[in-house]
Amino acid sequence: MSSNIINMPPRLTSSEVRKASQVAFDRIELGQILGVYGRMVSQGHWKDYAMDFLSDRAIFSIYRKASEHALYRIEKTPALKNRQGQFSVIAPGGLILKRGHDLKTVLRVFDKKKFQVR
Repeated sequence: MSSNIINMPPRLTSSEVRKASQVAFDRIELGQILGVYGRMVSQGHWKDYAMDFLSDRAIFSIYRKASEHALYRIEKTPALKNRQGQFSVIAPGGLILKRGHDLKTVLRVFDKKKFQVR
């Protein structure tokens, strides 16, 4: 009887599995985003949102009307975690309004009156 040696592929760690799949907001981050979104909806500034979970980033897009382009995008890009920060708020033209490591700090950009739509 002869035996054959079969090479098994190496087992992936949890961080490698997450890298292979899509990026998403966790429950706390989503709660912070929806808190700001709810406040702006109650003031009548925003009407709709969309979420996209891609392989390299997660995007929360904010709309005044569903048929328009996004007013703002809140992005989570884990590749920038050790550089400028993984969270950013982006205006329609691609201008980064705020970027940082802490989502709560980044979302404070919406507290300023100059960014509210009239």
